Amino acid sequence: MTKKTIFAGFGGQGVLFMGYLYALAVMNDGLEVTYLPSYGAEVRGGTANCTVVVSDEEIASPVASFPDYAVVLNKPSMLRFEGVIRPGGEMFINSSLVDVDTSRSDIEVIKIPAYDIAKELGNERAVNMIMLGAFVARNPITTLDSIIKGLDEVQKGKGKKLKELNVKALKKGYDYIKRQKKGS
Repeated sequence: MTKKTIFAGFGGQGVLFMGYLYALAVMNDGLEVTYLPSYGAEVRGGTANCTVVVSDEEIASPVASFPDYAVVLNKPSMLRFEGVIRPGGEMFINSSLVDVDTSRSDIEVIKIPAYDIAKELGNERAVNMIMLGAFVARNPITTLDSIIKGLDEVQKGKGKKLKELNVKALKKGYDYIKRQKKGS
């Protein structure tokens, strides 16, 4: 099993953190993983993305020419990466900020109103954790518990309130997908 994921959005949205946290959780679960960040010179407000490749075997290359999944937080990222997802793959879209539909009919699109959910939580910066929670709910390569354990490791000493917010956001995204599945 080898699965490739692109996480993408504007710099400052926590895209690289989202991918890193996913990679850390998968690694702690005992799988092989590569993490390859990429961001524009502008950083905050510019484009940022990272590729995470997960496998139960040694990984030859961190490059994901045709990823299985894309988790996109904004419209430019959706437009940039929709064409490279492998047929049968999945694209997770922050539908609060992406107001267009993909032109692809051979991929599954999962829309999460992450910005709206983050506003309900009282912190619009939680979008990345909401999207990560939704991604993990759909694709159980790792678990929500493993993501939260990774969060403990990464945010050690960063403050209890920030960790609590991130855990709430992860659970909101996870629960959003689980509710959608029950309704279908």
